[in-house]
Amino acid sequence: MKRFSSLLALGLLCLCANVSAAVETPSLANARRAQAILGPDVWSQVITIENKGGNARYPRTVHALVFELVGILWFYTDSEGTQSFSTYRGRLDEDKANFAPLLREVSRGFASWKVVADELAPLAPDAGRLLNGCFIESVANLRHRLLLGDDVTSPKLLSYYAGSGNHVAGHTVLTYETAAGVRVIDPLDPTHPMLYPRELARNAAALGTALVGRLVEKAVWVPVSEFATALAARYAGSNRSQDVVMN
Repeated sequence: MKRFSSLLALGLLCLCANVSAAVETPSLANARRAQAILGPDVWSQVITIENKGGNARYPRTVHALVFELVGILWFYTDSEGTQSFSTYRGRLDEDKANFAPLLREVSRGFASWKVVADELAPLAPDAGRLLNGCFIESVANLRHRLLLGDDVTSPKLLSYYAGSGNHVAGHTVLTYETAAGVRVIDPLDPTHPMLYPRELARNAAALGTALVGRLVEKAVWVPVSEFATALAARYAGSNRSQDVVMN
C-alpha cells in the first residue's frame, strides 16, 4: 500500500478568505455551505469533532467537511481550509468507514467525532466567498465550465504556497489546457479567466510563480481529469433524458 504524501497535508489557508466572515458565520454552517457548493456529484459528510488537545489551531468543538475527490478523502474547516485527509491511496472504503485514525493525523487532540445529519446542520447564507474555500470553489468552477460546454482538456487544480516563515498562505485555482494556452480560473474572480503559455501546463511551480508574480514556496497539481470525464458523461446523459421528455 503506497503512503499518500502531498503538499496539501499543510492545509490550504486560502488567500481568498474573507476573514471578517469568521465572526459572523458559525463553522458548522460553513461546513454545510461547502458541502452544498460541492453538490451531490461529490460524496461528503459534515462531522463534529471533540478536540481534547492543546492545539490552538482548533477550538474545543470542530466542525468539518470530509469529501471524496480523485480517489482519496479531503478535510475542510473554515479556519484551516482544505487538506488531504487520506494517508494511503487505495483505502477509500476503509477511510470512509472509520475517520478516527485520519483525524489523529490532523491533530492528536481529536478524540471523537460524529456525522451531523443534514437537518441539524444550518446552511450559511450564500454571501460572498466561502471562508478559506478556494479548493472547494475551484472544484465547483470545474463543474460550471463543464455545464457551459467548455472544452476542458487535462483539467487540474493547482495548489500553491506563497510567503515565508510563519506567514505562508495557500491558494488553489482551476487550470486546463486549450489550443491557445493554459486557462486559469481563479475563485477570486472566476468570471475573468486568465491565459498563460502552454509550456507552463507541466510546471506547477512556474505557473504558480506567474500567478503570484514572485517565487512560490511550493506548488502541486491535483489532476481531476477522471472526475471531469465522469461529470461530463453524467451531464450529457441528463441532457439526453431531458430531450426525450421534451420530444
